Amino acid sequence: MTDARVSAVIHVIDDDEAVRQSLVFLLATAGHTVLEHPSARHFVEAGLPAADPTISCIITDVRMPDMTGIDLLHHLKDKGSTVPVIVVTGHGDVPLAVEAMKLGAADFLEKPFDDVAILDTVKSALSRREKAHQHDALREQVTERIAALSQRERQVLECLVAGQANKTIAYELGISPRTVEVYRANVMTKMKAQSLSELVRMALLAGLTPGVA
Repeated sequence: MTDARVSAVIHVIDDDEAVRQSLVFLLATAGHTVLEHPSARHFVEAGLPAADPTISCIITDVRMPDMTGIDLLHHLKDKGSTVPVIVVTGHGDVPLAVEAMKLGAADFLEKPFDDVAILDTVKSALSRREKAHQHDALREQVTERIAALSQRERQVLECLVAGQANKTIAYELGISPRTVEVYRANVMTKMKAQSLSELVRMALLAGLTPGVA
């Protein structure tokens, strides 16, 4: 697992220059790469967030002129962005914070907040982002391995995921139990699975539907 604290790119969006620069300094001191934006509109017009292989997140104020934090969340949702967003709200903005969470915000912070609170919230958001990134990468790998199976190997895999024993699979497919064992060994090798339980987890991760093709 990569060190999110080192590789992370944090986008700080706030029209209050003093608040923005304070956050930038804090995050940079903690080891993050930080990009600052004076408005949500500036962030969007810069073409962000682009496809980003690194672990990253956005910290945005919720009350800004022209384009609010809520507007930004709508925009990100429409773009299918998975970058976690931490929304910063003022005192009494709980309804806005709740709305932000419903739109997919990873977390929210109420002003005034301390340094520890910000750093802990960012760390948590980055950790969830990294796990999701790794999960997506693994699912893509597993999907490619399944696609490389022959039709018969795919059938055997589906039967295994359905919990069927070798004799049952042999009967269902009209082949001998010994032949099933051969296909099963091939499937384990091609899927790079060390055990049957790992094979089943892989297949479920890829959304494989049990059943004979």
